[in-house]
Amino acid sequence: METLQKLYLSILLLFFLFSCKTDKEKALEVLEFGKHYQGSSQSLNALTRAAELDSTNAEIYRELSIPYLKRGLPHLWKNDMDKAVAKNPEDWQGYRGYNYLWFYKDYKKAIADFNATDTLTPNFIDAPQGHSVDYWRGIAYLGLKNYKNSNVYFEKHITKETQDFGEDYVDVIAFLYNGISYFEAGNFEKALINFDKQLEYSRNLSADAKYYKALILKAQNNPSEALSLLNSAIEDFNLGYFNNRPYVETLRQIYMEDLETLKTELK
Repeated sequence: METLQKLYLSILLLFFLFSCKTDKEKALEVLEFGKHYQGSSQSLNALTRAAELDSTNAEIYRELSIPYLKRGLPHLWKNDMDKAVAKNPEDWQGYRGYNYLWFYKDYKKAIADFNATDTLTPNFIDAPQGHSVDYWRGIAYLGLKNYKNSNVYFEKHITKETQDFGEDYVDVIAFLYNGISYFEAGNFEKALINFDKQLEYSRNLSADAKYYKALILKAQNNPSEALSLLNSAIEDFNLGYFNNRPYVETLRQIYMEDLETLKTELK
């Protein structure tokens, strides 16, 4: 009986404390609950309630959009994501561009959002999802097969990161994609420089870099060296050292079929 009384008093106290909060404070608490159970019906109900309590909070709408994003429901994702951007473009326009880039492969809309984000903060290089807008623009332009612009933005990103933190701080995928853009443009010399940089900073473990280097060696009529490198790429691939992303296929993702096809051609 005493235990039940204590439980009742605890619940009553929590209710009293919650009732004394402003709607904005309540919305933040409900938002945290919704984020914790992301994608569940409880989460969606909680986030809907949070939006009712504070319709000015952009993060609530961003959080509401995520389950639809991951389930491939663009019309529902966009409705909430656009609300988040309208309420706080500095925080969420670059993030929407990231969504366009990876989940919908809409490279033009992604670039538009990255450009707009850059314009919003002219004296600061934004970094949505942990990378600079220059890095993301480099990938988006590669997706559009605009290799010149892709290299421009990757070189800008790599130079800035190197100046600020050192070359070993640069994400190795920047070297990979920069190399692929040079490769596609026919500039094998600069492509090799970037592929070698990726291998240098990833302990010589990258199926992607070795695959593209093998393609260059093949084009240069050096099939035996290309085959040796390709065999090493296959070993890396089997160990899991290849470029990939959760939820979606990454840009220019390679598969074992690609490696085996090139191996047959080289033999």
